[in-house]
Amino acid sequence: MRVTQRVRKILSWYESDNPGTKANIARILSTGRLAGTGKVVILPVDQGFEHGPARSFAPNPPAYDPHYFFELAIEAGLNAYAAPLGLLEAGADSFAGAIPTILKVNSSNSLAQSKDQAVTAGVDDALRLGCSAIGFTIYPSSDEQFEMMEEIRELALEAKSAGLAVVIWSYPRGGKLSKDGETALDVTAYAAHMAALLGAHIIKVKPPTAFMEQDEAKKAYEKASVDTSTLAARIRHVVQASFNGRRLVVFSGGAAKGTADILAEIRELRDGGASGSIIGRNSFQRPKDEALKLLDSIIKIYLGKD
Repeated sequence: MRVTQRVRKILSWYESDNPGTKANIARILSTGRLAGTGKVVILPVDQGFEHGPARSFAPNPPAYDPHYFFELAIEAGLNAYAAPLGLLEAGADSFAGAIPTILKVNSSNSLAQSKDQAVTAGVDDALRLGCSAIGFTIYPSSDEQFEMMEEIRELALEAKSAGLAVVIWSYPRGGKLSKDGETALDVTAYAAHMAALLGAHIIKVKPPTAFMEQDEAKKAYEKASVDTSTLAARIRHVVQASFNGRRLVVFSGGAAKGTADILAEIRELRDGGASGSIIGRNSFQRPKDEALKLLDSIIKIYLGKD
C-alpha cells in the first residue's frame, strides 16, 4: 500500500491518534480507484435493518445475498464497505482483506417509535472481523440524543485505543425539529460539527438544502454573508464547519433517484470540497451492471474526469 503525500497530509490532521488508527484511515484512503487522492466512495448497507428486507432488496433480488455487497464494492473499486454485524460476518472469510470494512455498531428499525438506535455490535466484533473502523449513528435533536452521544464517546475511546477509526453518521431528526429542518443548512453544519467534536475521523451527513431552521442561526448566516445559493456553496460551508476541512466529510446518496440527478449532485459535492460519497440504495437497488456503471461515473467525477 503506497501512502501518497495527500493521504499523509490528511493523517496529520488527527494529531492525537496512534499509528494503528492512522494506518486504518490510510488503508481506507489507499484502497480502490480513488486510492491516494484523499477522496472516498463507500458502500453502506444498513438499510435492511433500517427499512426491512423487501423495501431494501426486492428491487434487486441478488442483493438478498450478503456476498453481493462485498463483490459490488470490490468490483466497483470502492474505498470501503460499511454494514451491520451479520452482513460482515456472512462474508468475513470469503472476502478477508479484500476491501476495508466498517462495522456499523448501532441500528434502528422502521417498527420503532422513538428516534433512537440500539447498540448491536462492539469493538471486539470489529477487531474479530478485521474491520478498519466502527460506524455509529447519532440523531441530533432527538429526545435520546445525549444518550447516543455518551454511547459513542465510550465506543470511540475503545475503538481508538484498539487502533480503529471512527465514522459518525450525524442525522438530525426528532424532538422539535421540522421535516425540512432535517436537511437545513444550519442544522446540517451543526450536526457535522457535533460529530467532529465527538471525535469522528469520518463524518457522514446529508447534502444540505438552503432552508434555515433556527432563527438565531439565520441571523448569523445573514450577518456573515455566508453563501448558500448553490449546493456546492452549502457543501463548502459544511466542510468548513468540520474543523475547517480537517475532518473527512462524506455525504449520503439519500433516497433512490435517477442517474442524471445523482451525478449532478455528485458534481456539486466535488465542487464544494466534499471528501466523497457514501452511496447505498442508489447503487445496490439497481442491477449489478447498472450499479457498476453508476459507481464508475461517480468515481470519474471525483477524479476530475467528468
